[in-house]
Amino acid sequence: MRNLYSGLIFRNFRKIKLYFGLCFLFCVIFVLSGYFGETRYSEGSLLSNSNALDPGTLKDFQNRRHNRNLQFLYSQELLTGNKKIDLKVKTNKGIPISPRIFTYKNDFLNEDESFNENKLNIGGNKATDYTNLNSDEKKIKNLTKKLPHAIIIGVKKGGTRALLEFLRAHPNVRATGPEPHFFDKNYEKGLEWYRNLMPESDSSQLTIEKTPGYFITKDVPNRIYNMSSAVKLIIVVRDPVTRAISDFAQIASKSPKVHSSFEAMMFKDNITTVDTSRTLIKIGMYSKHLERWLDYFPLEQFHIVNGENLVTDPGTELIKIQEFLGLPIKITDKNFHFNQTRGFPCIRKKLNKRPHCLDETKGRKHPYINSESIQSLQAFFKPYNRKFSKMVGQDFGWS
Repeated sequence: MRNLYSGLIFRNFRKIKLYFGLCFLFCVIFVLSGYFGETRYSEGSLLSNSNALDPGTLKDFQNRRHNRNLQFLYSQELLTGNKKIDLKVKTNKGIPISPRIFTYKNDFLNEDESFNENKLNIGGNKATDYTNLNSDEKKIKNLTKKLPHAIIIGVKKGGTRALLEFLRAHPNVRATGPEPHFFDKNYEKGLEWYRNLMPESDSSQLTIEKTPGYFITKDVPNRIYNMSSAVKLIIVVRDPVTRAISDFAQIASKSPKVHSSFEAMMFKDNITTVDTSRTLIKIGMYSKHLERWLDYFPLEQFHIVNGENLVTDPGTELIKIQEFLGLPIKITDKNFHFNQTRGFPCIRKKLNKRPHCLDETKGRKHPYINSESIQSLQAFFKPYNRKFSKMVGQDFGWS
């Protein structure tokens, strides 16, 4: 009997040991799987795996990243005494938000990856428009939405739309569609809203946007500086008298209710005294606006485009702009075809393709303006033109 009990206890003890051993093994596996299986997200993986994430995850990640950016910028401000970095918390419908500042000094705007001139495609690029790629293809190509490396800030009716369309033909350029008007009309929406308006691009491409209203808006230079002190700025200028006439023609074509004549809008007495309260006049006072921009950016960060030459010799102007932006020369006079009917150049993205012409509003006929009014405007703008030419070191040949 004693031997029987001893046998039962021995057999049960072996089962008990096996049971506890298995439990211990399962516990070890559970702990290790919890440690090594933990998901660790970068911002890139958050963006590419957003379908599997809680809606607040990406926002929380960006907020933490942004706080570190602000701490770095604040420490740099203390070290350098630079007071132009805006660290004030703004609100959007009662919700506090901070303007995300991604760069300091000479860094480009993308917080994760800077535009790399060494990665530019020198031999050509067969697939630079990524609009139709699916999410997996975009992930493979490492496409991201970046804040602009360059901005066309003005001037209205100077040729900004034409320039943007010409630059869009470059394989290393990605450009916005509609004008964002972020720094003059939508600044309270924050830089993340602005970034989302940008096209997706890879590391070999730079992003450009254009909003001509920036050049004449008082607060814009400071706001752009707070985003990046290294952004490149492009201004397309044109004879301010011709520019004002073109602006009037556009207003009249879009607003049939405008019954005032050009003279009635430009002059207080319809003859000689220029009405400086008119925006059509203010825009053409280039030197006054540029002075405000030079308080924040050095002249070498600006490229001034001759708007008249952009029409008559677009190839030469585009070569200068590509050099300014650090791009390989891909667009030359061979890419342009002049439309004799409309008096405006059209662009060929590829030399063996048909040229793309801008819409019918480009090359719009101007109304007749009497010579006395034109002479009065030329006399008014003359001192501003002279000063502007001296500031930028260019002779535009305006009367």
